[in-house]
Amino acid sequence: MTDVTKDEGAPRRVFVFNGPNLARLGTREPSVYGTASFDDLVALCHRFGGELGLAVDVRQTDDESELVSWLHEAADGSIPVVLNPAAFTHYSYALRDAIAQRTAPLIEVHISNPAAREEFRLVSVVAAVASGTIAGFGLRSYELALRAIAEDGR
Repeated sequence: MTDVTKDEGAPRRVFVFNGPNLARLGTREPSVYGTASFDDLVALCHRFGGELGLAVDVRQTDDESELVSWLHEAADGSIPVVLNPAAFTHYSYALRDAIAQRTAPLIEVHISNPAAREEFRLVSVVAAVASGTIAGFGLRSYELALRAIAEDGR
């Protein structure tokens, strides 16, 4: 399979995938997740990604099977991924298995710091198959992940 994402002169393509409830940013527990909306997150990723020379495609779903399909799409195209798996972080072995098939960097991100929250959030079943994890920096977690991908050069 030819990887068209690496055409000379074209921006590097990156997916930013978001799991359940993240479309409700700004209204969902603002004391934990902040007051920025999902639209604000999308704008931030496009702006910051553009500054880094990345073509960013931001998606959100509450559906586990759709997220797995998107991860397969990324693996098939060797497209790097920034992933906020949200609640799927803690129990989705289907997501973990899809991430294990990755063919490009995948950075797990979290707006809050799961290690400083409820006990059930202490385990990430996806962390072991991700390239790395960035958590606890609010929406800046996405900026840090995009920078890591841009500097990776793969």
